[in-house]
Amino acid sequence: MTDGFEVPCATATVLLQAVVARVTALADRLGVPHAEVFDIRRLSVESGVPEPVAKALLSGRPAGEPDLQARFLQRLDLLRRTRLKPNGRRYTQQEIADGAGMSRQQAGALINGDRRPTMEHCDAIQRFFRVHAGFLTAEDSEALVGALQRSEQELLQRLADRERAAVSVAHDPLERLLLDHGVRGIAWRAAQLPTDQHRDKVAEWLDMLLESVKRPES
Repeated sequence: MTDGFEVPCATATVLLQAVVARVTALADRLGVPHAEVFDIRRLSVESGVPEPVAKALLSGRPAGEPDLQARFLQRLDLLRRTRLKPNGRRYTQQEIADGAGMSRQQAGALINGDRRPTMEHCDAIQRFFRVHAGFLTAEDSEALVGALQRSEQELLQRLADRERAAVSVAHDPLERLLLDHGVRGIAWRAAQLPTDQHRDKVAEWLDMLLESVKRPES
């Protein structure tokens, strides 16, 4: 550790590179813009990693690593700025203390950096703000890996849903017919009509149109 910063764990850095590659491949396969899956502000809020640090790490650049107390203060400040009360205001020190099961003096000392947090303090505050275990303590690379793995799971679910839909279409002759002939829009609009009588009128009109374009028999 130098000047309050630790050397990032090599394993976490390798894991980060791997998950970035997987998420990139999934996004490309689904046609999801990279700017959406690698949105720096969203990843910062989800992981607790400051935006400049997240941007550097995702670009493969070293960004240093704060020591445990500096990391705790950094992320607790982010929680207080981004996890607000229903009225849009920040939780007070007293509200945090009550929710985390500690005295106001303890909460104040932790928030102001006058007391070094224990794992019990971290767990209690994480539960209060309803964030995952390790939010306040994980190294920056590890925290980003966790956030991206959650994005990866969402993309995998979207891919699975898309593949299930494709299988369903392949086994449904009517759906296949609608897709092959590009008439799903017509069917969808007909389904919005209020009564069967209205839909019968559409069918009659289609029958008339079909009759008018039939080729004369040779």
